[in-house]
Amino acid sequence: MRAAGRAVRNVSGLTLISRVAGLVRDLVTVRIFGDTAVGSAFAAAFAIPNLFRRLFGEGALSAAFLPAYARLLKTDPRAAHAIASLVVGVLAIITGALALLAGGVLITLAMTLPSDPTRSFSLLLVAAMLPYMPLICTAAILGGMLQAHNRFGPWAAAPIILNLCILAAAAPFFAVDNADPERWAFYIAAAIVVAGVIQMLWSLLMLRGCAQWTRRFEAARGEAKAMLVRIVPALIGLGALQLNAFLDTLIAMWPNWVGPTFMGRDYPLDEASNAVLFYAQRLYQFPLGVFGIAVATVVFPQLARASTDPASFVRTLRNGVRLSLFIALPASVGLALVREPLVRTVYTGLGDGFSDEGVARATSVVLGYSVAIWSYSLVHVFTRAFYAVGNTRTPMTVSLITVAFNLTLNLILIWPLREAGLAWSTAAASILQILILVTLARRRLAIGPLLDRSARSSIVRLSAISGVMGAAVLAAAWIMPAPSTWAGNAGSLAVLIIVGAAVFAVGAVLARAPELGWLLGRNSSPAASPPDDISDDTPEETGDAPDPSSDHR
Repeated sequence: MRAAGRAVRNVSGLTLISRVAGLVRDLVTVRIFGDTAVGSAFAAAFAIPNLFRRLFGEGALSAAFLPAYARLLKTDPRAAHAIASLVVGVLAIITGALALLAGGVLITLAMTLPSDPTRSFSLLLVAAMLPYMPLICTAAILGGMLQAHNRFGPWAAAPIILNLCILAAAAPFFAVDNADPERWAFYIAAAIVVAGVIQMLWSLLMLRGCAQWTRRFEAARGEAKAMLVRIVPALIGLGALQLNAFLDTLIAMWPNWVGPTFMGRDYPLDEASNAVLFYAQRLYQFPLGVFGIAVATVVFPQLARASTDPASFVRTLRNGVRLSLFIALPASVGLALVREPLVRTVYTGLGDGFSDEGVARATSVVLGYSVAIWSYSLVHVFTRAFYAVGNTRTPMTVSLITVAFNLTLNLILIWPLREAGLAWSTAAASILQILILVTLARRRLAIGPLLDRSARSSIVRLSAISGVMGAAVLAAAWIMPAPSTWAGNAGSLAVLIIVGAAVFAVGAVLARAPELGWLLGRNSSPAASPPDDISDDTPEETGDAPDPSSDHR
């Protein structure tokens, strides 16, 4: 497990740098757009290319391609290079064509629909950002190839490029008198497209010496046919998930794209709703992206390599679950407790930003998302476990169930809870999804009991430590006076984070939690270390390769 822990540290460290840069990016863009219709339009335009990234670059295509690619690298490198060349080429062509077609349709709609400046601006901004879609989809599949070569660092670092490009385009706004946020939205859109080009070139550069590109696909013919069979269920399942994400955007953007009423009733959301939702999502995606997805990213190729060894497979999955919960459960508790000073610190003060009403709305949204950070993390791990053995049908079926459940809750909860209803629906659907996946894992994956005695003890121990941490944070918040300024909120947030982190760390040390040793690169005491760690043949080199020749949100 030390190798996996080291890889998680490498990915998490680089992702942390990226997320910090992303947080700075959000600090800047929220002060340009605020909780306004322009902010909602920017959020929607940025989200749509990323829907396709999650579907193709990191979703269905990745699920069908990467396990086969990792296996062929060991058994038939020539076929591995052929299938990689085929997949990357076809992906670039299809997504490029989709971007051109969708961009043309959006521009036509903006020019032909009845005059509505808010709607026209939003549609044109989406069209301007669509070229990012084929670039980031191609870059994402190249990043997956890097992971199959145990080179996790380069792709984990790639989002830094995006964040720096956005910051470079956004910063001059504050030096221009009476700068127009709508105009700057297009400048930032152009910077995002440039970032996509650089990310793709960066990934290709990092693959030098690993991948060999070819136009001769004969060696990949059989594997390509098998991959096509596997990808169809994954496309249906993940396509449903992305459709659900798009419907969330449509629900939030209804006042901007359609109007202020729905079936003769006043709609519960307004033109600022999508901005509130987008920026609130960024706060729960921070711990999820830094740690939760890092664990799943590292575990996926290990699961693929262990797919023919049931004992090794279940050990890898079990330890992945333990690592995920060790990070995500306290993150769920902590984010729920510090949500208000966090929103006020990040999205107000030092210039423009959220209004007081926007702060209250975003705080409610963060609470809804925070309760399920642990389940979002586990869903990533279990979905990859099914994909690692070539089972894309089960995640597809489960996703269809949870999509229907989520959409139903969305349409019910937005009326009493506004944007927070979308967050609570997402959390409830995620918890339902992980419960179903865990229930099906033993039978569909042909593994033994997932939770052995050591794993059960670990979960009980972790729940107790997280509870103590939450109590300590509540006590600290009760003792401190209520802050009334931006500096006061920032100071309160810092104190609460330090208290929570210190109490959790001390609790983990006193409880001799082996997961802490895994993450720090050393085993805990022998008595605390589980006897079923990942087998010794796990590759040790799981971080950045020594030769320089990873919510991309």
